[in-house]
Amino acid sequence: MVTPPLLSAEIDKVFPSGARVRAAMEIPANAAVTILFGASGSGKTTALRVIAGLEQVTQGSVVFRGRVWSESRRGIWLPPQQRSIGYLFQEYALFPHLKVRDNIAFGVQGGKMERNARTERLAATLRVAELLDRWPAELSGGQQQRVALARALAREPELLLLDEPLSALDPDTRSHVRGELARTLRELGVPAIVVTHDWVDALSWGDYLIVMSRDGALQAGTPEEVFTRPSHPEVASAVGMETIASGSVVSRKDGVIHLRVGPAEIHAADPGDGESSYFVCIRSENVILETGRPAATSARNRLDGRVVDIVPFGALFKVTVDAGFMLSSLVTREAISDMDLRRGAAVAAVFKASAAHLIPQQGAGTQGSPPNRMF
Repeated sequence: MVTPPLLSAEIDKVFPSGARVRAAMEIPANAAVTILFGASGSGKTTALRVIAGLEQVTQGSVVFRGRVWSESRRGIWLPPQQRSIGYLFQEYALFPHLKVRDNIAFGVQGGKMERNARTERLAATLRVAELLDRWPAELSGGQQQRVALARALAREPELLLLDEPLSALDPDTRSHVRGELARTLRELGVPAIVVTHDWVDALSWGDYLIVMSRDGALQAGTPEEVFTRPSHPEVASAVGMETIASGSVVSRKDGVIHLRVGPAEIHAADPGDGESSYFVCIRSENVILETGRPAATSARNRLDGRVVDIVPFGALFKVTVDAGFMLSSLVTREAISDMDLRRGAAVAAVFKASAAHLIPQQGAGTQGSPPNRMF
């Protein structure tokens, strides 16, 4: 007997303003944490609300473990309370007039003893037992998140939905809570769908990833597959490939493809698909900058260029080089000082053939030019 997917959805939602969200997705039965990933406006939250029953589709369907939650063609739509879900909102939405204990127990069916037992069990699981008699205003951001998650789990849902669960946290708290949430989701044993636009969140939490855009779901697979082998230029942009440029084939030989990218020429691993034009996608961390005499290296590509921009990028700096096309590299503050990097400085950009990921332009959805930056 074939196991049905955890969830399948065909979503076509038209809003009164004329805005439209379309997406088709199928989540495998064994997916513990599925990430809906993409830029703001790509329809992630709308898709989550449709799954939850908070929005009705104009056309389409939602099927969970073989059970039809909605189907526009037959006029089927189950309200949220009839779907076995727990929903964690961006701002957590704790009731300010209820203490933590009553926030968690809110909506739980059963007698007082059962409510109290379930509340205390969840409080212990999520490490908020010592907070049960506090008010929401007395909690830190991370504590509020754990309480909101306990409340979402109190109804014993079959599916947990989280909408940008770290967006309400400051950067320092976010870094700490990210790891804590990843551990909690793994321990709960309840399948979850998480909306995020942060690729660090996606890699930390998910074992299945769906990349969304305004035109629908672009690619799905394990986070490692999607991040290392994007199949669409918008996906490459979304997963942090800073350099995306159009290239045309000059020649092929011995598994290596020779491409012209603007006035520059580079070598890349031949994907063996026989295409004549590609989007050339390169991660900034795979590009090394050099000044002076070339260093001994196995890298096939060394392009001369000039620095056009230097901007902070977390603990590093992103240096953009005009090497016939715009090419980005991540370097340390010490490297900038040692090489005397500044706008207009002459440098060489060095990267291996294997660092250039190629996406065929034919059928990629964006012909002839790279996509606009998503982030």
